[in-house]
Amino acid sequence: MKHEFTHRVYYADTDAYGVVWHGTYLRWMEMGRVELCDKLGLDLVELKKQDIAIPVTNMNVRYKASAKLDDRIVIETQIAKVSPVTITFAQTIKNAQTGQIFIIADFETVAVNNNGKIYRRMPEILKNAFEGAIQCKD
Repeated sequence: MKHEFTHRVYYADTDAYGVVWHGTYLRWMEMGRVELCDKLGLDLVELKKQDIAIPVTNMNVRYKASAKLDDRIVIETQIAKVSPVTITFAQTIKNAQTGQIFIIADFETVAVNNNGKIYRRMPEILKNAFEGAIQCKD
């Protein structure tokens, strides 16, 4: 299963040179991961009430080109891998009109309780949702 959304690049997203500031991409990718979780029925506020959070523990971001002011971009997010302890999100940001890739990234996350202790086994609600997303082709 893949989640996609389109976004227009605004002045607030850019640096003094009119190109997207590198930290902006991280915010957009966070939005993509949250939206994918919502699509899978995983409301992050409700998970917190169940003593579950999903922080990023590792990220590998490869910058291929720079998006610029007023570009239309597409942020794609999908689950790449589920292990007994981690979930890996694969993300791409590209130009909506040309398909030019700006960013390719992998974000590894873990499940922790509200005190920050890592679950040694992925909670079932997460395991089922994320494994289902890998198998779903939509």
